[in-house]
Amino acid sequence: MTAAPARLGSPLGLHRVLEPPGVLPQAAWRLDARGDLWPDEVRVAVHRLNLDAASFRQLRSEYPDPATIRSAVLGIVAERGKLQNPVTGSGGMLTGVVEEVGPDSPLGLRAGDRIATLVSLSLTPLVITDGLARWGGTTEQVPCDGHAILFGRSIAARLPADLPAALALAVLDVCGAPALTHRVVSASPSSRPVVTIIGAAGKSGSLSAAAARQAGAGRIIGVVPLAAEAATLRATCDTGGHAGLVDEIVVADARDPLAVSAAIAAAGGPADVTVVCVDVPGCEGGAILGTAQGGTVVFFSMATSFTAAALGAEGVAADVTMLVGNGYVPGHAQLALDLVRTQPAVRGIFQRRIDESDGRD
Repeated sequence: MTAAPARLGSPLGLHRVLEPPGVLPQAAWRLDARGDLWPDEVRVAVHRLNLDAASFRQLRSEYPDPATIRSAVLGIVAERGKLQNPVTGSGGMLTGVVEEVGPDSPLGLRAGDRIATLVSLSLTPLVITDGLARWGGTTEQVPCDGHAILFGRSIAARLPADLPAALALAVLDVCGAPALTHRVVSASPSSRPVVTIIGAAGKSGSLSAAAARQAGAGRIIGVVPLAAEAATLRATCDTGGHAGLVDEIVVADARDPLAVSAAIAAAGGPADVTVVCVDVPGCEGGAILGTAQGGTVVFFSMATSFTAAALGAEGVAADVTMLVGNGYVPGHAQLALDLVRTQPAVRGIFQRRIDESDGRD
């Protein structure tokens, strides 16, 4: 394939926007996903997609039959030139092998590199060529064939040789959460801050709990909705000689603001830092009420309503700083991968999820 004229390119991918004109690729309704490269682009042969949790939950709810969910995903990609759930607005990320690198690409990639993209599928030009024939429609990870395009300002990481590809993909999908958690906890005015992780037994939640511990948290409260998830957290205590991921476990519905905030208080809260890692809507109020005045709430979920968060905090006179976890913090991939390498409890949680997914799909 030949590179397109340099004057048409944009490191932000603006030249790939078909409609509406003048918006960034993430906000676009439709992208040009053709495989011909502009000089600073990279084309990737796609091997596996990883749908973000909020998007996958919504798709499974609307399309419970595997055949219909496959058709829905294929329809989104064919219509939009990218995988962006029209309900949640989110996408996910992918792994693959670099096929071709434009002569002006600043990403430092070479043909043959095995990579994971660290930018959302909601802004990545994508073509699927195998009809998702190998995907059962029951898991977030989607084996497939096709190609994707990375821009000059895109982010990608070479897959580590010491971790299985499925594990690395699962970790890199949520690597922004532990990195931002580490930054916020490290910067807390309290020398030993209390940290609450809502959704602590999940992928981003378990990594965030480990990152909070590494950053100097004095007490970590893990909030989960089910007794089975509480048992998962309880089993991490003293695993391989390591402390548990959390110090206190709360079983509560995070959508019930009074119940969850009271349970957090009883477990040693309110928190100096609260990290929301669940993929269901309606958790804003409990996170705000469970956070101390002057504390920080990090919303790391595509299911968050930022209108509800802002107006809800105002309505209860909560003096809290609220941060949007945007998925990118410098060094986020390495930090997350190192946590999985060094924390057996975290790796165990990820591996169980992958094993369960392999059994279903």
